[in-house]
Amino acid sequence: MVRASVAAEKAGVRAVSIVASGFLRQAEAVARALGAQNLAVAEYPGVPMTDSKEELQRKVEEVLVKNVVAGLTTPIAEAAKPAEPGPRDIVFRGALREVHEFFYRNLWTEGLPIVPPTTDMVDEFLAFAARPADEVIGVLLPENREATVWNVAVNGVMAGCRPEYMPVLIAVVEAIADPEFRIEDAGSTPGWEPLIVLNGPIIKDLDFNCGSGVMRVGRQANTTIGRFLRLYMRNVAGLRIPPGATDKGTISYTFNVVLAENEDAVAELGWQPFSVDRGFQAGDNIVTVQSIISISPPTYSGGDTPLDHMETIAEFIGRRAMAYKTPSHAHYGKGYPLLVISPAVARIIARGGWTKEDMRQYLYKNVKAQAGILEKLAWQTGLTDFSFCKAVEQGLVSKDYCESPDPNRMVPVFLRPDWIGIVVSGDPERNQSRGYVQNQKQGPPVSKKIRVPANWEQLVR
Repeated sequence: MVRASVAAEKAGVRAVSIVASGFLRQAEAVARALGAQNLAVAEYPGVPMTDSKEELQRKVEEVLVKNVVAGLTTPIAEAAKPAEPGPRDIVFRGALREVHEFFYRNLWTEGLPIVPPTTDMVDEFLAFAARPADEVIGVLLPENREATVWNVAVNGVMAGCRPEYMPVLIAVVEAIADPEFRIEDAGSTPGWEPLIVLNGPIIKDLDFNCGSGVMRVGRQANTTIGRFLRLYMRNVAGLRIPPGATDKGTISYTFNVVLAENEDAVAELGWQPFSVDRGFQAGDNIVTVQSIISISPPTYSGGDTPLDHMETIAEFIGRRAMAYKTPSHAHYGKGYPLLVISPAVARIIARGGWTKEDMRQYLYKNVKAQAGILEKLAWQTGLTDFSFCKAVEQGLVSKDYCESPDPNRMVPVFLRPDWIGIVVSGDPERNQSRGYVQNQKQGPPVSKKIRVPANWEQLVR
């Protein structure tokens, strides 16, 4: 809403943003970052989706209309954007505990201790970049700040990364800086977190875990690069929880460690790695970043046929853990669920002659939920005009979603089979899978190739 109002104001059209009480500080912060600090805002008092129709109407008539009129008629004063320190400016000198306190007060950390980013340490990271320090990778909303090779290195140091991780860090930032990723939506109320999926020989080069406990904090590469992304989104994109104001995740959760695929296990199955599904060549070093809004429970499946496992995955990961996002995905015409299966499960499925495409087709055809229940959930989420039949008319989903007007009809949980991601990772001795739910057009999977220095093999010995 605020971004649209800023665009209108810059085009010479007076605008006012209607904002519920809980979003006032976020609206102010976004407007300030876009150079419109005093943008007109009309407050709706309270939470619209928990008000009765009568209360909603009363608030609109008695409060909101007056606020809109005031916003459109009050003169707007321009405000200058505050200056920031230069890349090599020394911002603080002191003992380690004093450094931590200074960074925390300035909202530059997430509350955990950091490695102070001295210029010498940053230069060590830049030696692995093979790119100019001042190269601009992109501009990140909501604070409209440039992502540069330099500030990638600074945040990498702070997160506890090793210098040789720098090519991965740059590729990760290239992914979130891609307009397709929509980093500006990472502060939305669902509170989604990005997940980095890693493929290629660099998994072994940098000692990533792709076995037991793959998603647990513990291995330096997986952990610190996951932390780096959260720090970078905070310090460069500007997504901060209170006392910041640009991250409105209602409850949320914390950063994901890097999910590295077990490519040796994939090769033994005769399958191709996830990166090939994303359009790259096997053997390429690739990062894929996508939003994750929730994670299914660990789901155990048993048996010696593919169907034994797929029936369990379909029911407990597909229908029970993922169906709640189907109306949102249908409304926006996008949805990219991710299925992570242990090598033990993948082995049975592959041994039975199934490919990953067979798995996707099975899930699309067999995982369904009741349309009426999902449409009610859409209304409660705030999609008050949503219906599956309307989404079909708009060309956002297939005709499978509107075979009849019966609210009890069953509709597919997954929009398209080819949008279901499948990664093989985790303990090879356990029969477990997990589902990762993605958040529609916010944070769709974006993949980038990792560019390593020409002397990479010598550098990582």
